[in-house]
Amino acid sequence: MKKYTAIVEKCGETGFYVGYVPGFPGCHSQGETRDELHKNLQEVLEMLLEDGEPELASEFVGIDTLAA
Repeated sequence: MKKYTAIVEKCGETGFYVGYVPGFPGCHSQGETRDELHKNLQEVLEMLLEDGEPELASEFVGIDTLAA
């Protein structure tokens, strides 16, 4: 079983959590809670994988903290 990394943010306007898998076109969703977002992203991922393993356009490497 392959694992994918999802980026999660919280929308300032709606308060919803939004997430996407970097480099995986179409693999994005939202939810009112982190749990709901996780469930929704899992469903989207499984649906997209029905067509076979994608060739990802990019790969998540990590995060950096910047100061200004």
